[in-house]
Amino acid sequence: MKVDGTPYRSLWWDADAQAVKIIDQRWLPHDFRIEQLNSLADYARAIKDMHVRGAPLIGATAAYGMALAMRLDPSDAALQDCWDFLHQTRPTAINLRWALDRCRARLVALPLERRGPEALALAHEIAEEDVEINRRIGVNGLQLIQQIAANKGDGSPVRLLTHCNAGWLATVDWGTATSPMYHAHDAGVALHVWVDETRPRNQGALTAWELGSHGISHQYITDNAGGHLMQHGLVDMVITGTDRTTRQGDVCNKIGTYLKALAANDNNIPFYVALPSPTIDWTVRDGVAEIPIEDRPAEEISHIQGSSATGDIASLQVTPVGTEVANPAFDVTPNHLVTGLITERGVCAASEAGLASLFPDLAPSAAAQV
Repeated sequence: MKVDGTPYRSLWWDADAQAVKIIDQRWLPHDFRIEQLNSLADYARAIKDMHVRGAPLIGATAAYGMALAMRLDPSDAALQDCWDFLHQTRPTAINLRWALDRCRARLVALPLERRGPEALALAHEIAEEDVEINRRIGVNGLQLIQQIAANKGDGSPVRLLTHCNAGWLATVDWGTATSPMYHAHDAGVALHVWVDETRPRNQGALTAWELGSHGISHQYITDNAGGHLMQHGLVDMVITGTDRTTRQGDVCNKIGTYLKALAANDNNIPFYVALPSPTIDWTVRDGVAEIPIEDRPAEEISHIQGSSATGDIASLQVTPVGTEVANPAFDVTPNHLVTGLITERGVCAASEAGLASLFPDLAPSAAAQV
């Protein structure tokens, strides 16, 4: 996507520096900063402290971290140490483990002298795959938006509501939930997007920044406004991303997603989830019972970051001094509240049978499920 007319991805390989560069998202939407990752500690810090965020982008970042580790020390011990070190940074988004497992499985069978170059090639492969997966999600989601537009029949905008940022900033490019929006806009479909602020980190501001850069009509709303808008017929479709989806179609996403699904269900509004296949955790069936929910630092709730009238970026405390804070970062939406899953292979029901119909090559065999 473009920033001030210049095309960017959320991370990229700089051949001259022989290093990965990222957009440091902690400063957006107020300041656009680029950071170079030079050490394994830089990679871990970028993931844990949310310089990068979004399940697909975390996975791609981890793959490049593995490539750096193998360039420095291709031994079996270093391979496992890198896996352990990066895996502990974020417990909920499954793409992190998926990418690390994929790298380890490919590299462990290679002689030591090949591990460095192969690890870098694999990281490039994972990043390019992510771009194509999200492009295809956009194509498949476009058809749903076009159908809603056709059913409206009056040329009025299709009104979408989204929660958190599942845009190109949360992936290598295109985004998951935003990819259908970009494709629809580019195809000439009139859109208006309600953008949840998504406390505590106000990640909706990143979505608003993205949509504004792409020329898509949108309004930024409080997290609690969505139900009201649905009750008054102002939402045609809800679409979110996901950080981990179980094999029966339960969806783990940013805290507050479950409440949006409940409101959509109560108002007969379709609730879709944009799901890249690496985000499916085939080892988990019951998301509420089995997915570990990350507890984030209290400061994310007790303080809020913004830009002052003079343009300075500052953090301000909004809670009384000494107030205890709980900060679960994700919740789980049960599959019966999900209208459908938009994947790179098509749209399916949020169920084990639905996912298996699109991904028979990835789904566990019936015998393995017993």
